[in-house]
Amino acid sequence: MAPTVSVRIPRRAVAGYAAGSVGTGGFGTLPGLVLAYYLTDTLAVPALLATLVVIVPKVWDVLIDPAVGALSDREAGGRQTRTRLMALGAITLPVGFIGMFAAPAGLSPVLAGLWVLVFFVLATTSFSLFQVPYIALPADLTGDYGERTRLMAWRIAVLALAILLVGAGGPAVRDAAGGGAGGYLVMGVVIATLLLAGMLATVLGVGGTPRIFRVVLPAEPGFSQGFRRSAGGRNHSEDVRRVNGTPTKFGEYRAGLAALREHPAYRVLLTAFVLQALATGVMLAAAQYVATYTLADQAALTFLFAALVGPALLVMPLWTKYAARVGKPAAFTAASVLFAVAALTMVGLVWAPGAWVYLPVALAGVGYAGMQLFPLAMLPDVITAAGRARGGAMSGLWTAGETTGLALGPAVVLLLLAVGGFRSSTADQVLAQPDAAHLLIVLAFSLLPAVLVGVSLLVLRAYRDPILTDRPDHATAEVPE
Repeated sequence: MAPTVSVRIPRRAVAGYAAGSVGTGGFGTLPGLVLAYYLTDTLAVPALLATLVVIVPKVWDVLIDPAVGALSDREAGGRQTRTRLMALGAITLPVGFIGMFAAPAGLSPVLAGLWVLVFFVLATTSFSLFQVPYIALPADLTGDYGERTRLMAWRIAVLALAILLVGAGGPAVRDAAGGGAGGYLVMGVVIATLLLAGMLATVLGVGGTPRIFRVVLPAEPGFSQGFRRSAGGRNHSEDVRRVNGTPTKFGEYRAGLAALREHPAYRVLLTAFVLQALATGVMLAAAQYVATYTLADQAALTFLFAALVGPALLVMPLWTKYAARVGKPAAFTAASVLFAVAALTMVGLVWAPGAWVYLPVALAGVGYAGMQLFPLAMLPDVITAAGRARGGAMSGLWTAGETTGLALGPAVVLLLLAVGGFRSSTADQVLAQPDAAHLLIVLAFSLLPAVLVGVSLLVLRAYRDPILTDRPDHATAEVPE
């Protein structure tokens, strides 16, 4: 079957792909924003135990993401689509998501933590089934360098809106419903419905869109089908099916690790992205504690989150134009520097807590928009250079890395709280906290994210764009291997 190269992605597919960010952004944001606080200040789960509750499901997610990537590549090879796994994940996600916030009254802190843990594992499994093939789709939909940026710009715009609605609206729904356990349950039901709608919109919108690869039937029955690159070049089906010359059903799983070893651009980009995901995860997890214990207003979380994410809706087109002029890697660096500097200034909350913090939070939000856009726009370029047969496996590792960073964020905050002597409580109590806990809450919101993004900038210095040029007339060029 001859390759079909899509010069212009259909609007239906662009809109459908962007809609999936409602699900990915919502699920990636809300648990990291409120789950740690829900455990320590509603279910009275001690900080150390809460650390395990938030990190174990994410460890599980990291373990299964590459395997889901292998299944996604297999589905793409056999059916020229990745939407079946995505549909399964979308339909099952609400069960686990609602269950996380539905711990029965009267459970001991340990049993309540175990309840959340089980449903969090279920939710993360469903999320992986959707997210991994979702990330691999852009490399399937187009080989055009500029079209990938267009596709990602719309996705990130919707992502910013979804994060704003879910991150700011979720706590607002909780508070409007009376707070406490009942408020969290209402929040879970409302947000789960929104996530489901966004993910199903992607399945319906992208389904049937032509892909730019052709299927290569496997020489050995029982193993995954591979792809040939649309512009010619090396056949990667054997990379997918064989490891050290030996056929293996787990070859797809290991293809992503092989790409990590063999392709420096992928390795550098993934490392920087994970560090920044950790920085974001730490800041988000600390935000509710800053609102309650530094600003003395639990509802301030909504305004902090709106200040962080709101600017992304306005500046995304500007970042896209800036990248067209200076290149995606340079734009990514500029966004990261802005975020790090803005985060560092918020250390002043230690001495002068107050509403002034919303200005540096907004500046960090401008940088955050670019930090979300550019790595996702650069990843399809890296996948193309490595060979699209590895797309699912590479996106699986990417998702695993992002998941690790975001999961470690709340865990780091909870560990800092434990070190600072933080006192857990139920929703009916507001306990005074020691000075050490107050200090560490502020540093987790400001200094630590700034340092992590600073380290990512050092890593990014080694990045070399695998696409030969950013010029539009060379947008479809692929780098020979």
